[in-house]
Amino acid sequence: MAMSVKQMSIIIATLGVISFIFGVVAENNKPAAGTAIPGKGVVICKYRSDPTVALGFLSVIFLAASTVAGFLSLFYPYKGKSIPQAVLLRSTSFVIFLNVALATTGLAATLLLWPTISEQLHIMRNIHHNLQRECPTAKTGLLGGGAFLSLDSALFWLVCLMLADNARKDYFEETADRKEEPAVNYEPDVVIKSA
Repeated sequence: MAMSVKQMSIIIATLGVISFIFGVVAENNKPAAGTAIPGKGVVICKYRSDPTVALGFLSVIFLAASTVAGFLSLFYPYKGKSIPQAVLLRSTSFVIFLNVALATTGLAATLLLWPTISEQLHIMRNIHHNLQRECPTAKTGLLGGGAFLSLDSALFWLVCLMLADNARKDYFEETADRKEEPAVNYEPDVVIKSA
């Protein structure tokens, strides 16, 4: 089934919004700290059951899906017609927004993965030999920031898609104009003979 620009934009936006929602819910469910249970020479940290790690990884997965869909949508041959990549990269605004989309995607992935992985490590490594140790959790605010950057990333991919669509329309109008121009008939050159 052939995709249209509108369908691709809906897919990118939907994946970005889902990633945003998972990231915000993960941030809101993250516990402030674990409960320290002192033992003989050790402290065992008990964390309440929460879906922060799973939601964080789901947010990253949907961010990756949104990014892949956004990147592929730029070079997809809509209506069976493709254009050379050089035509797209000739546009300065397209290149700028493409780089901004890639940068926000990378930053969003970093801000989502960092607290998610550190939260998972806190849960797995819950026995400490330092009796003065508290039971920390991942830094607060990073998941929420990553969620907002994930949404921003999807919006930048949509802007890139709009710029690519405009470049495609311009390219096909230019090629159609070239085909309609009449061919110029030149008379054969006259050879001048010198006496």
